[in-house]
Amino acid sequence: MTKDDLRERIWDHLETEGIARFPFPPHGRIPNFENHREAADRLADTEAWQRAETLKCNPDAPQLPVRRRALRDGKTVYMAVPRLRDEQPFLRLDPDEVDDIDAATTVSGSSKHGVPVDPAEMPRIDLIVSGSVAVDETGSRVGKGEGYSDLEFAVLRGFDRVDEATTVATTVHDCQVVGGIETDRHDVPLDLIVTPTRTIRTESTGRRPAGLYWADLDAETIAEIPVLGRLQP
Repeated sequence: MTKDDLRERIWDHLETEGIARFPFPPHGRIPNFENHREAADRLADTEAWQRAETLKCNPDAPQLPVRRRALRDGKTVYMAVPRLRDEQPFLRLDPDEVDDIDAATTVSGSSKHGVPVDPAEMPRIDLIVSGSVAVDETGSRVGKGEGYSDLEFAVLRGFDRVDEATTVATTVHDCQVVGGIETDRHDVPLDLIVTPTRTIRTESTGRRPAGLYWADLDAETIAEIPVLGRLQP
């Protein structure tokens, strides 16, 4: 089964079984799912969460309670600007700077409340939380197909803000945990998979991409993302 086939299977299942939650349809996005708050709470019980001071989190709906819990726990959250299109391609949500956590952690609110930052000015990231369409118990992950989550990791690695030891987690519904997923060299594996009922610790250490694989990026993508020009050899 190709990654595209797997995405369609998961999206269809979430919709037909009534597991998907707003926004609808689940297709074409990181899908929201029932009991996503329970998954966020379970993630907050992990040692990786408790020791983290800085997070990079995706902006999608199923991880909204993750972002809110992080700020309420005193952690600084970084979110990427859509498609990394700005000169300062990350937004900082600092709990000491945010007055309205609920508003600031939405997709639209992050652009209003978040402070644009350059990756060179960011601290090291302790924990990455990525949205997923499907995962397997070895830590392989399938996103929605645009590749930006992996590209964000590669950019941060280029600025020495993440490395082999950076914990990468996701929150998903139990039905999104599937059999073996084949990965590409730029795919970032997961250390933690958290569902509303389970916490799965994988054996992905040492499988991190080395950085940006320029041969995998076309000229149009490089031209549209200003920060890549600063990293290009």
